Amino acid sequence: MSIEAALAIDLGGSELRAALVDRDGKILAFAVVPTQAQAGPDVVIGQIEALAATVHAEAPGLSILGVGVGAPGPLDPLAGIAVGPPTLAGWQDVPLADILERRLGLPVRLENDANAAALGEWRFGAGHGARSLVFVTVSTGIGGGVVADGRILHGRRGLAAEIGHMTITNEGERCVCGVVGCFEAIASGTALGRRADAATSPLDGSTLRRLSANAEVTGRHVVEAARLQDDLAVALLEEEARWLGVGFTNLLHLYSPDVLVVGGGIANGLDLMAPVIGATIQQRAMRAYRDVPVVQAQLGRHAGLVGAASLVLFDDLGTLAAPMPVGPSTYPDTRRDAAGQSRLTSRT
Repeated sequence: MSIEAALAIDLGGSELRAALVDRDGKILAFAVVPTQAQAGPDVVIGQIEALAATVHAEAPGLSILGVGVGAPGPLDPLAGIAVGPPTLAGWQDVPLADILERRLGLPVRLENDANAAALGEWRFGAGHGARSLVFVTVSTGIGGGVVADGRILHGRRGLAAEIGHMTITNEGERCVCGVVGCFEAIASGTALGRRADAATSPLDGSTLRRLSANAEVTGRHVVEAARLQDDLAVALLEEEARWLGVGFTNLLHLYSPDVLVVGGGIANGLDLMAPVIGATIQQRAMRAYRDVPVVQAQLGRHAGLVGAASLVLFDDLGTLAAPMPVGPSTYPDTRRDAAGQSRLTSRT
């Protein structure tokens, strides 16, 4: 009996990644290429086809149940439409799920990439066993997803839980969305790096500039320097932790999760920030919310892929999905017709 798996696609502005994932959340094959983000949807969809064929060649003989796609928002997960992701040029109201179903000959589920990562951590990672979870990724920006009572929270048009753009202050630099005081503008890895860069200068002999080779200082450098007990880095990371604590308190009050899971590059410093984050939550949260654990994500960069696969392998309530019949084949071959257009024929 062949192993059942899902084809997972993580469509990012920089990288396009694909994997075959089994029902235990194990990645059986993986491939990645740079996304041709400025070339338009036709080119990128062609990349997805080619990458799908690549991962299947690495693990032949699997029974592929369907395709789960994590993509940047805004998008409509129910209609399967990419509404207009700013990191992908020309992607205005692209019916991505329908196109991929025709090209690959498999059922396709589309989900916001942050929601997909939340699902991955909920089913197989740091949130496994929880009924409700808030996932926060702190990296270039701040994003996240919410699993509430066993279901991903979508809201109107799939736009719920845009947590990076909740207002946490009326001061600071203007966010990319145009508003002052967004969580993302204050507490993202980019914001942390910007503060560190402003506090130092090239060739000043500081630990931060040494770690950055006297180039731009990033949030990652701040975490590295704090581990070396550099005073400036420790102070910067404490400030970061306080802002994260403020934002996390808001999320606890809004969603009342069983666990709050933190991913992204800055989460690598969560152990260093935990005392200040915890103290801030104790100070600001109502008593009933203070005992919710704040933990580091476990799946790393594969959380989105595993979560995208779970869209196919599980139904909305978290139970195993029934196999989706696609005829006698287990996976379609990508071929080209006389006009050069992609078409699929079954591999028997």
